[in-house]
This record gives sequence, C-alpha cells and structure tokens, in this order.
Amino acid sequence: MPTTALELDDIQSGVLRPRPTPYVATYLLFRIDERTAGRELMRRLSSAVSSAAHPENSNRDTWVSAALTFQGLKALGVPQASLNSFAPQFQEGMAARAKNLGDTGESSPENWEKPLGSPDVHVVLTALSPNTEHLESAMERARRAYRELPGITAIWRQDCHVRPGEREAFGFRDGIGHPAVEGSGIPSTNPNERPFEAGEFVLGYPDEMGETPSIPQPEVLGRNGSYVVFRKLHQRVAAFRQYLKANSSSLEQEELLAAKMMGRWRSGAPLALCPFHDDPELGADRTRNNDFLYHEDDSIGFKTPVGSHIRRSNPRDASVAGVARLHRMIRRGTAYGPLLPEGIIEDDGVDRGLMFAFVGAHLGRQFEFVQSEWINSGEFLGLGDLKDPVTGSNDGTGAFSIPQRPIPKRLRNLSRFVVTRGGEYCFMPGLRALRWLAELRT
Repeated sequence: MPTTALELDDIQSGVLRPRPTPYVATYLLFRIDERTAGRELMRRLSSAVSSAAHPENSNRDTWVSAALTFQGLKALGVPQASLNSFAPQFQEGMAARAKNLGDTGESSPENWEKPLGSPDVHVVLTALSPNTEHLESAMERARRAYRELPGITAIWRQDCHVRPGEREAFGFRDGIGHPAVEGSGIPSTNPNERPFEAGEFVLGYPDEMGETPSIPQPEVLGRNGSYVVFRKLHQRVAAFRQYLKANSSSLEQEELLAAKMMGRWRSGAPLALCPFHDDPELGADRTRNNDFLYHEDDSIGFKTPVGSHIRRSNPRDASVAGVARLHRMIRRGTAYGPLLPEGIIEDDGVDRGLMFAFVGAHLGRQFEFVQSEWINSGEFLGLGDLKDPVTGSNDGTGAFSIPQRPIPKRLRNLSRFVVTRGGEYCFMPGLRALRWLAELRT
C-alpha cells in the first residue's frame, strides 16, 4: 500500500519527535475564563508552536506544543456537533476513566494534585529543549502568547530535568524506545521494528489495519491532530529499594532482581542481550541498546521475564493475545524532583517521579488497552491477574514470576511503587486547526 505523505508543516513537533537527550522541560496548565481570550490564545499559539517539518533542522529538538482538554474545547465554544465527533474516552476525561486505568486507592482522582483532573484544566503547554538556554527561548515564545491576555489564567506548572545518566527516579536509563512513523523522517530506535502507518499516531491517515478512521469534524479541526495522554506519576523509590533488599541476599542480587522486574539493567542494557550481568557500555549505546526481539530465543522468558515492565508495555514479536503493533504508542518521560541519595531506603517525603506523555490516534486500543490489559492484568500473557511489578496497581498482595530452571522463582507481597498524582486526556491539534479555533464565531 503506498504511503500517504504526511503534512509535516501542519503537525505539531510534539506529536512525532522523541524528546531530546539531555533535556529540560516545563508543563503549564491554563484555564480559559473568557471565550474571546481563549480564541486569541489559539491565534497566538498557532505562531508559537513548532511544526514537525524540517526534521534535520538544527533547532528540531527545542519546541513548544499546545493541547486542549475536552473542557477546553467547550470553553472555546466549539459547536456541539464537533464535540460529539471526538473519541468517547476523550470526551469523558481521564478522571472519569480512572477505574479502567487502575487509578484506584491512593491513585484515585480524589487524591490527585489539584487542579489535575478537574474541569478547570483547559490548555496544556509543553516546552522541551536540550538545555536551559534554549528552553528559556522557547518559553518566551509561549509567554508572548498568554502574557497580558485577560481571561486566561495559569493554574499549574511542573518543571522537569534530566538526571545524571539520563535515569528516572528508580535509577533506570529512560527514553530508549521510539517507534518510526511512515513519512516523519525520524527513524525507529529498534532496527527490528518496521515503521508504523501514520494513522496510528496522526489523525486523518491510514492506520495499521489499512483504514482511515473517522476523525473529529470538521476535517480542518481533526486532520493532523493527535490524542495525547499526560500523567504525573510519583515514584516510591524508598519502597522499591526496600522490596529489593527484602527479597535479595546481596547487592548483586538486588540489581539482578531490579533488572528482572524492569527487563533492563539500570544502565539501560537489556536482559535480552546481556541476561547475566550489566553492560553499561551497551546500555549507553543508542545503536544497540534497543536492538532485540523476544520470541525467537526467549519465548518462555528465561532472559527477560514475560511479566517484566518493558516486555508488558511493548511485547515486540512475542506471542501475546492480540496484535502488538495495534497497541503501540509514542511514549515520552521527563523526570521531576531530586534523586533519593544512593543507599537511602527510608522515604524522605520529597515528591519525585515522571511526567509521562503518550501520543496516539486511538485512545481506546492504545493507551487504555495497554494500561488495563497489559500493565494491570496478566491474561494476555497467560499470567492470570498478575500486574506489572514496577508500575502496576499492586496493593501489597501482588506477585511476580521469574522463569528459571529447575523451579521458577515467585515473588510476593508487591505493593504500589508508582502512584498517579493526576493527568489529562488532551487533543493536540494541527496548526491549521489552531487557527480554525481562533476564528470561531459561535
């Protein structure tokens, strides 16, 4: 099937481009108090946000992106017929979908950081750059869009920054995997993974099933847009360290157990390529650290346990219930808060974790499916009700199985190591759509 050319000049850079390495980032939330001010903000943002065109441009890794919640579209006065044409999950919002996502107990919306998940969140601005100087330049473009604009209120901010070794709070190298999208000009980080049809990530194009799904109407509003899931995830680093220590007899065993739960050593080296010991040189090598598959030589999971985090979230070629490619997403994580010092196993009360963004054209069969069926259930893997050992909604009774000969090892009493602090379902419109929103007269 011939590939449809992507209209890169109309697609926001934040849809297709992986986050830079190293990075700094800022997330800003706004409430639209006056409809006319909201439309003027859209007009200004249409000039401030970066397009995905010119992927080889020297400034390609610094961008500002803009997204709207369903409540934000309503605040702008988008006609009801158009509102009804959006995905039902987006219309409901993440807070209303919490039970489906495993956001229960401490992760339930009533415990979220305000104003996340509330009707007040209308616009999400994201600025991302390899360094502070360029981030400040990008932020200045964004400030010009909302500064001195009565009727627009900034209500929340989260600053993020790369940590030493590009590691997230649990100590694992992050930001390794990124799929290729046909027509984007951006290669996959996994040479074994063929590029995806553009319609998996950008609305208005054929997807992996050879279909062009319906998009929000009118076409100028929906085409070249994407759905983006933002989540603030608090990481319980001390609890994670305590669990490793309680289930190991040495530091070496702690590191191996951590790798088995994640599917990678902390350096980023995958168990699929070095199952018995860490290889920091491999972990830091972007040409090799994602170059592997599962099924051919590790179908049982002796190297990478079937229930490990990275194998659940992207089964690659492994035999699972369903077609893995239909559930692929673009994932981006940016870290916030300081690292818990090495060797400390008691909680210091400091908030640390990840701001996660998931990009795709199908909220239901991408983000929600992965979260409910692959992260918080084990049925697709033949693991019954076992959840992801690192990010799953475990409650102290969770278990994790490590295949080994002659007897598999089974760990018990897994608690929740990642707590949802809040999040939003957003629509990231194309640049023409931003201008269309600015010109609404209803």
